[in-house]
Amino acid sequence: MAFRRAKGYAAYMTVNSVIPEPWRENFAHPGSWELDLPPLSLPAMFGQAVARFGARPLVDFMGRRFSYFDLHAEAAAFAAGLQALGVARGDRVGLYLPNVPIYVSAYFGAAMAGATLVNFSALYTAPELAAQVEDSGTRLLVTLDSAALLPTALKVLESSSLERLVVGSLGAMLPFTKRVLLKLLGRKALTPIPHRDDVTRWEDLLVRTPPAPVAIDPQADLALLQYTGGTTGTPKGAMLTHQNITANARQVNALDPQAGQRDVIVGVLPLFHVFANVAVLNRTVLNGGCIAMLPRFEAGQALKTLERVRATAFPGVPTMYQALLDHPRAASTDFSSLRVCISGGAPLPLPLKQRFEALSGARLVEGYGLTETSGVVSCNPYEGEERPGTIGQPLAATRLRLLGRDDPTCDAPEGEPGELAVQGPQVMQGYWHRPEAAADVFADRPDGRWLRTGDVATLDAQGYASIVDRIKDMIAVGGFKVFPSQVEAVLEEHPAIKEVLVIGMPDEYLGEVPRAFVTLQDGAATDGPALRDWLNARVGKHERVDQVVVRESLPKTMIGKLDRKTLREELARSDPPA
Repeated sequence: MAFRRAKGYAAYMTVNSVIPEPWRENFAHPGSWELDLPPLSLPAMFGQAVARFGARPLVDFMGRRFSYFDLHAEAAAFAAGLQALGVARGDRVGLYLPNVPIYVSAYFGAAMAGATLVNFSALYTAPELAAQVEDSGTRLLVTLDSAALLPTALKVLESSSLERLVVGSLGAMLPFTKRVLLKLLGRKALTPIPHRDDVTRWEDLLVRTPPAPVAIDPQADLALLQYTGGTTGTPKGAMLTHQNITANARQVNALDPQAGQRDVIVGVLPLFHVFANVAVLNRTVLNGGCIAMLPRFEAGQALKTLERVRATAFPGVPTMYQALLDHPRAASTDFSSLRVCISGGAPLPLPLKQRFEALSGARLVEGYGLTETSGVVSCNPYEGEERPGTIGQPLAATRLRLLGRDDPTCDAPEGEPGELAVQGPQVMQGYWHRPEAAADVFADRPDGRWLRTGDVATLDAQGYASIVDRIKDMIAVGGFKVFPSQVEAVLEEHPAIKEVLVIGMPDEYLGEVPRAFVTLQDGAATDGPALRDWLNARVGKHERVDQVVVRESLPKTMIGKLDRKTLREELARSDPPA
């Protein structure tokens, strides 16, 4: 790591700088700090993978396998079909899909046609989907004949500027026996595809002639609009180029010292989320691996799939690993093929990491990223020394720096936490039609533009970063700043605790006080007052909570991470201000 002294703290660190030998030994992939990342488009990356691995399976869907050749041919046919409809370079094509094989074909096929993809959560309501369709200018939307998706998509088609739906059949993608079972038992799960001019069946759109070639500039052309709440406010479309995405896929792949060996990844994280988009889909394509794809997370099915395909990797969020541990099948599952599990999306509690590693024998490493960085910024090494509780070291060609929390034009004072800022080839170009929002999230410094993450962090001498908290989540207690994550970490040490969120509650005297909301391990014999007394004896006076509230469940986001924002909204509805 290289420290460059500014007026205070070290200006930045980067794995492209001069790295001391001890850090090199700990870094996951020898030579990865010098990783070459020439411009590369998504179609070119997929094409290279097909040339090398064509006959290998790319997707295992409930036991049915689709090869690189199969999905590349379908992607090319989809691209030709889009072109026949008049979809041109830069037009927006939306994906409103769970994890199913046509997601891969539509994703790469739209890119072949030169279109910009827009990922939509499969959990969106009609108003949420319509708002982002309008904001992005999506012309065509690919969805599924699922009762959870097609009725919503049809409402949006009728009430927005969306021009066409393309609807895939879930049954057509399943193995024969499961297809028959779906026909017999799954009628309520499906919605008939209507006969209308602006609705096209997936198979009817495919054109079995090569698409017209489209010249793509990987560093300028947008591959994906990925919507995010960002660091402030309402959802915004992060503009990600082809190079942003393919660079991040190469950066993630370089973490693996066994890259190129047998690679079977459980793909249960939703591909419409940026973490899975890069770390599951694109990284696997780059490496010639296979995705054992599941449309949704259910712990028992995930364990069965892991064992059936003898998976080598399982990316997830902490609540997924907790659910796997809680499932009755966990103790009898054969985890022997599993090498590494990557946790992201939320802090990984140390007790959860230790329990999962003891059960599975696999390494569970924590990483960090944002929608605005195409997915991944840093990660603990897959082999060698790791630092539990940190988000690891920056990926190849990625620089980190700490900015002043009150003045982002300056670096954080030496020895103090600061706002984490990122510079690297994976950082977005800006927000779609929101230049004012982009101006707020970027800090211009003499050495270039830095993305402000909104996360308060520390950096140690070996380049490991630790997230202290979100700037907006800090609790102001009588003039003191309290970081909820630090209080949560203490409470997580109690053996009865399964999950915990700490938020600030209004207080007439102090302004705010911390309050903890928890769920308990099965069979735990304790209550809120006892947990409050246990916690308050172990934290600073200003960090003491007024209550520990025991709940049956805590709200979670669409990918299963604990959702502080929704908890606040629930409490506001139940106890509105006077």
